Amino acid sequence: MLDLLKKGMLAGLGMAVLTGEKIREATRRLVEEGKITTDEADKLAEDLVKSGEREWDEINSRFQSSFQKISANLEVVRKKEFADLKTRVELLEERLSRLEDRSREGGPAGCS
Repeated sequence: MLDLLKKGMLAGLGMAVLTGEKIREATRRLVEEGKITTDEADKLAEDLVKSGEREWDEINSRFQSSFQKISANLEVVRKKEFADLKTRVELLEERLSRLEDRSREGGPAGCS
């Protein structure tokens, strides 16, 4: 699931770069057509790119917040928690096995 989300985020970043290039291309055309000056084109492109970056940051922030809420509600176990529990289960299984062996041998089934 995380891999899919990462791919989506990278695709979005690619679109942001592509959009920046398209903005610059469009403003160069406006200069070539004589509709705006080079300085105006540079300023316009910079403003549009910055605006796009702000919007991207806001979308990314909302996405991260939503993802955190969703993952919290899913009650997903983290890898470390899983590893710790697995270790505890293995230790308990070993202890139980030793106690069962003692019981079969006729020894006391008390503490180890």
